[in-house]
Amino acid sequence: MNNSDPLPNEALLQFASIDLIELCKEAKVEHCRASRDLSTCGRYVQHALSSCGHAALCEECSQRCDVCPICRTPLPKGGKLRLRLYDKCIEAGIIARKDDARSEQNYNGEHLDVQRLYSLFDVALENNLVPSICHYVTDVCLDENAVSSDPVLAFLLDEVVVKNWCRWKYKSVVQDLHDIYVREEGMQTNLNLLLKFSSRLNGISNVLAVLESSFAGSLSAELQDLHWLSENTLKTKQHLDVMIWCIRHKFLENVESRYPNSVSWNLHVSERKLAAIERTWPNLTGYTAETAMQNESTLFIEDALSNLQIEQDIGRTVSGELDVRSLLGDAYQLSDLSEMVGVSGLYPFKDLRSAAGILFLHGTSDVAVAKQAIFLYYLFDRHWSTPDVNWRHIVDDFATSFNIHRRSVLESLVFYLLDDHSDEALHQASQLLPVIAGRDTHPKVAEVLLERQRPDLALMVLRCCGRDGFSAHSINHDGSLIVSLNVAVTAVRVRIECGLLTEAFIYQRMHCSQVKENKLRCGSSEVFSDGVEDGLGSWVRHLGVLVTEICSLCVRRNLVDRMIELPWNSDEELVLHKCLFDKACQQPSSINGSLLVVFYLQRCRYVEAYQIDDKLRSLEQNFFQTASEQEVSKIRSISQWREGLINKSIELLPEVQRVQLKSGNSIAIKSLTAKDVGFTHEEPPNSSNSLVDSSLRASFVLNADNTSIMSKTSGYVHKEVSSAGSFGTNAPRGQNKQNLVSRGSSRETPKATNTNGVPRWRSDDSSEDEDKSESFMGSRMSSLKRRSKHGRI
Repeated sequence: MNNSDPLPNEALLQFASIDLIELCKEAKVEHCRASRDLSTCGRYVQHALSSCGHAALCEECSQRCDVCPICRTPLPKGGKLRLRLYDKCIEAGIIARKDDARSEQNYNGEHLDVQRLYSLFDVALENNLVPSICHYVTDVCLDENAVSSDPVLAFLLDEVVVKNWCRWKYKSVVQDLHDIYVREEGMQTNLNLLLKFSSRLNGISNVLAVLESSFAGSLSAELQDLHWLSENTLKTKQHLDVMIWCIRHKFLENVESRYPNSVSWNLHVSERKLAAIERTWPNLTGYTAETAMQNESTLFIEDALSNLQIEQDIGRTVSGELDVRSLLGDAYQLSDLSEMVGVSGLYPFKDLRSAAGILFLHGTSDVAVAKQAIFLYYLFDRHWSTPDVNWRHIVDDFATSFNIHRRSVLESLVFYLLDDHSDEALHQASQLLPVIAGRDTHPKVAEVLLERQRPDLALMVLRCCGRDGFSAHSINHDGSLIVSLNVAVTAVRVRIECGLLTEAFIYQRMHCSQVKENKLRCGSSEVFSDGVEDGLGSWVRHLGVLVTEICSLCVRRNLVDRMIELPWNSDEELVLHKCLFDKACQQPSSINGSLLVVFYLQRCRYVEAYQIDDKLRSLEQNFFQTASEQEVSKIRSISQWREGLINKSIELLPEVQRVQLKSGNSIAIKSLTAKDVGFTHEEPPNSSNSLVDSSLRASFVLNADNTSIMSKTSGYVHKEVSSAGSFGTNAPRGQNKQNLVSRGSSRETPKATNTNGVPRWRSDDSSEDEDKSESFMGSRMSSLKRRSKHGRI
């Protein structure tokens, strides 16, 4: 268009300033009404009367008429006519004359009026006047007062006309794009045309958004049709923008990839997946429903592609002319998933064009940012480890073209580096994480760092993103929980791996308190981020998983003696009891069961400690039948040491309770239900856990007498057990003359000692831990013997 020609500017100015309700009148075909005898006139009217605006007279008849034949308004002597908007656009060259001639030739009543209105919409679309179309929808089509007795005008006032124009225009653009994409050699020459198509799609999308807003809150089929059309328009626009970028860079044909071929790339990605599976965190908790998802080790690219839901389009044939997948071309259509290789059958992509098509023509349009992040991941994977000067400018140009923030670019790079199993990639990721770590950091980052033996860096990420439970912004303004149970488990693991056992305990306590408070405040289970059945059950589930995780990790790291000194409450104690007793049942030669006895002795709960010891002895006797001599010796040494502690503690009980223990008629035991233990929904009791259920009953055996004696004898023995940690005297029962309780048949067992005369009690295979344990035990044994000699025990 020649900018020096004033006619186009005048036509566009008239279009921009016209009252939109007059737009449909400008589009309506009018005939001269100067005579009732149409044989003498009735010609096509190109002008409107300047006095009243009616298009009622042709140019010839206006010269001999004095009034408007419609409203009888007098006509001025000179300047009676002005050119109608549609005809003015034709005269200015904005609307092609051939299009108008074709419309008149195909005139069949309303069809020509609609085509003329479509042409006016095209003028708005091509000249940045899309807001006029949007206002036409809101101010005219949706206005209940905008009505007409003329059936043609009434039809043009309906928003269905605008929707049909959007559909027709979108179909035209898709067809043109398909013709260009088929001829790959001609893409570079059609770059300017592609930019124009992108602008058209953007305008169509804006009009469809306004139309959708008019149906807000309804479930009509028309709304679904609008949504489907709007979704396809947005996906076509997003794909076109990426294709324009690829064409500008010639599909990276001049930038060499670090992989020699696609086979090598597929092999490298498979190695990453195997490495991720090998480093998966072991299942320690035993909560199969919770840990099943955690143990499914995936790469970042797998999670990102699964969130796009591309798999639902795999194997489906292209249906209809408006299906955006037709733009892929036959060479880039997704085949059956069983025939594909790589991660989820999608990654790595065949080439750059395939990446653009698979990402931006599938899934939904509202995840465009995620699709751009995956595209950046693909670029980093294609060029990383090659000199930056060869490819860094490409990534920067992509980020600039799509307004991607530098932090998002670095985040995509970190995701790739954490997926890459090399030490070099991990080192570079550790340098970038302090720069990008923030509140929006993906929670999987800390989990992967923990798996790759960098708990210190994982703790830094958790604290930077506010998921440590101690930050001011860890809780929303309404106090709602913002971390899922999986994130909480990761936070507990990270702290224990960093040696922060007390902080892990505090985090667990705070997290469970928040879950419980949310239930009480909101009165609904929907406030929980991981989707649970019942609010109270969910709180118990959170507590059970986290406490079991702490207990299992402490067993794994030989920190049980420190763990039992923490101030566990009654709810947490049930889970702790169950976990330690399970560990003792699984491995009787370990010290876990004995430390459970110490746990109750430290709290002056001697009867419970006695009953747990009795259960442990029963387990040990059963284990002797299949154990080796070394294991038998080790277990007997542990049993003798535990027996010494139990004997001393029983001496502090009142005589009545000692008689009850001797006769076997101890304090009445309260029967427990699964709800008391706290695993109503998650883990109902079964036959395999009968020993555990029996041992749990020991937590409910105290009565008023036992409570009173505890308050009187909470001094020296508690101090001794607490200071000894998990050790005590190894004097066998029966040698103490004051022992009033007999536990049945001969329970004296020979002591298994090492060269220093200290029992071998810990089950850890590590020589360093064993030496540390024996040294510590020897010092505590010497202290107890000296105190016994002076009669202080």
